[in-house]
Amino acid sequence: MEGNPARFEAIGTRLGFRIDHDSQERLNLVWRGARFPGYLCLAIALALLSLSVPIVEAIGQRGFAGAAGSLWYFPAMNLVLFGISVYLLSLKRTIQFDGERRQVRLQKRSIFRAARLTLRYDEIEALRLGIDRLHDSLAIAGSREERHPVPSLRVVLKQGETVLLDRGGRRRLRDLGQSLSEKLGKPLQVEEGLD
Repeated sequence: MEGNPARFEAIGTRLGFRIDHDSQERLNLVWRGARFPGYLCLAIALALLSLSVPIVEAIGQRGFAGAAGSLWYFPAMNLVLFGISVYLLSLKRTIQFDGERRQVRLQKRSIFRAARLTLRYDEIEALRLGIDRLHDSLAIAGSREERHPVPSLRVVLKQGETVLLDRGGRRRLRDLGQSLSEKLGKPLQVEEGLD
């Protein structure tokens, strides 16, 4: 094993990988970040560009003493929104099951960092379809301590660790788990309540 399995945990309740490539020897799963919020921030940043450019020009000509000087936060807000959209659109997770090399490669990247995890098939004991108990979004803010169940698909390693593959709907995860179980030649363990 190369990499740290803990870096592939996720706070969110649903990842929703889609199949990018499926053949006898290889299966690629891809998740491409929060696309809708990313494009929304980009659209707002582009819309505010029509206000920001004249403000920057006016500040350049008259300085902060003029009337446009008090609107300095529009170009700053525009830059922040553009930065957020670039970050959200750069998020990507991939999982590659390579039958030739008998490896599973997980990759998680953004514009700030990248993480990789490589597992050999012989390090994998099973796949587990189970329930993750996640904090409620309000509990993260500190208002109450509640957890809610979310179905998850994990790889169980022989040394006892687990690696999160995906979270989402039970039926989709069961189908994905059965497909991966056949490709890896490993059993799919299903926790009670998910039968």
